[in-house]
Amino acid sequence: MKNWKHALISGAGSGLGFGIALRLLRRGSRVSILDLELDPDRLEQLDNAVRGGSGKWEFFPVDITRLERVQQAISAAVDTFGAPDLAINCAGILVNRAFTDLEPEDFHRVVEVNLNGSFHFAHAVVPFLQPGTRLALIASLAGLTSNYGYAAYGASKFGVVGLATTLRFELLPLGIHVSCICPAEVRTPMVARERQDAHPLSLELRKVAGSLDVDTACDQILAGLDAGKWMIIPGKRAKLVAYFSRALPGTFFCTCSILLRRALTRAGHIQSTETKTPAGSGREYS
Repeated sequence: MKNWKHALISGAGSGLGFGIALRLLRRGSRVSILDLELDPDRLEQLDNAVRGGSGKWEFFPVDITRLERVQQAISAAVDTFGAPDLAINCAGILVNRAFTDLEPEDFHRVVEVNLNGSFHFAHAVVPFLQPGTRLALIASLAGLTSNYGYAAYGASKFGVVGLATTLRFELLPLGIHVSCICPAEVRTPMVARERQDAHPLSLELRKVAGSLDVDTACDQILAGLDAGKWMIIPGKRAKLVAYFSRALPGTFFCTCSILLRRALTRAGHIQSTETKTPAGSGREYS
């Protein structure tokens, strides 16, 4: 178990960021919590996490889409607790909608928060990172495989994986380490909201990688950070899916296509899994 003296976490007002923050506070770390707002119900949990220990926390409001606001919040956090030895960007949003139903503003908003926000966070925090420290960006298994209905989310998370990969090369000479975190479905409040109107085909494909509760995901993510891992994928099934998609991409897509066709058949959109595409139609399903 690594002793992180100061952890700076964006998107820590809920979900994975909040869970990781609680665990670090119980260890005695100083934690800077960055988010748009902090729900009053979370205050008691944070105070309980530091009660009787040496952990400390401060909240710094920030809009991850505004670079100057991110820079101001991180500077304030450094003034309060000193330079971080662990910086994690957990801020993100999710829109689950088929491409033909996706509004341009939804696509732009997801990319702005997930990808541009990751850039803003890294751009603002890297000047404060010293040799031996770690920068972590939370992407998603969708950043390796994508999914039905994930035109916006998948594109943004593929971008986060690419950004983290480039930073891994560029920060290596500075002695700064980088981790890319790619969880499958984690039962966070964001995912609960998504499930209310998520595309059924997306939910069907997500069953392959399974889902994790927040506690299990946070424990495995923090263990990966402690161990200095580059790619952190919590969950055995998610690891297998990631390996399958990278090692056998053609077979992986064919498998997903079969699952989609079966789901469409059950929904009555095609007659059977043997339905053939009319010549010249340019469509996979009738």
